[in-house]
Amino acid sequence: MSSDIEWTDETWNPTVGCSKVSPGCDGCYAIGVAHRAMQPAHEGLTIRRPGERPDWTGEVRCLPDRLDTPLRWRKPRRIFVDSMSDLFHAAVAAGFIAQVWETMAATPQHTYQVLTKRPQRMRQALCTPSIVGHDPLPNVWCGTSIESDRYAFRADHLRATPAAVRFLSLEPLLSPLPSLDLTGIDWVIVGGESGPGARPCQPDWVRDIRDRCEAAGVAFFWKQWGAWVPYEPDAQQPFWASQHGDLIDGHHLPADLSDGDPTGGWWAPDLEHDAIFRKVGKQSAGRGLDGRTWDQMPETNR
Repeated sequence: MSSDIEWTDETWNPTVGCSKVSPGCDGCYAIGVAHRAMQPAHEGLTIRRPGERPDWTGEVRCLPDRLDTPLRWRKPRRIFVDSMSDLFHAAVAAGFIAQVWETMAATPQHTYQVLTKRPQRMRQALCTPSIVGHDPLPNVWCGTSIESDRYAFRADHLRATPAAVRFLSLEPLLSPLPSLDLTGIDWVIVGGESGPGARPCQPDWVRDIRDRCEAAGVAFFWKQWGAWVPYEPDAQQPFWASQHGDLIDGHHLPADLSDGDPTGGWWAPDLEHDAIFRKVGKQSAGRGLDGRTWDQMPETNR
């Protein structure tokens, strides 16, 4: 199905369902989508306990009837593989991964973006010729998600994975990433968190990654601020202040700003470093960083 994700054109989900592996999964949008979906394929994949948000049950379902979907798309597209799952989840058999790879090999007009939080298994699978063949497919990009410095090691597994293009999704970005090594990386996507319980993304974390990408010649894509927008005292335009449509002058903070209390829509977790945020929602927060958007894509030989 067509996608509103800024860096892809379509999503293709030959598997559905997942389980959480790290804090970046806490606000997983796919859980809510699966929980609300009125489709047999999603039945039993989520559970909602009293007083809590929906969560995965841990069941992962392979859907062989979806393997031929990209064969019907004649126009070349960028396709995000498994936006509602993780192809390298332990519950996905190696034989099914091989079938997914066969579809991608049979449709060289498309570019496939395969993203996982389990790069150890991706590395193992893609280094096994009996699963995916001997050479990396030129139309398949392999990526891993990293949300905090604790998980920067995932990039090491990605580096050891044979792939035409290697990319990182640093979304939701929850901390600075001083240990992140960009060697062998072609593309970096960065984004703040949206949805219920979203956590703010510090502008300096993003700028540091952008500057390191520029120095290393790595394509940089800034996806979104997410639910929280950083307060800028010199802003020239007002921005949305509430769900009621009120506007606030970007030059002035409200008198009742309370440090560390996100319940009123303001959050100032680190006033010493001018880290003040306003909860305005993804659409109002936008994608601007230092006066522009950043939509760089990796260079390929295709």
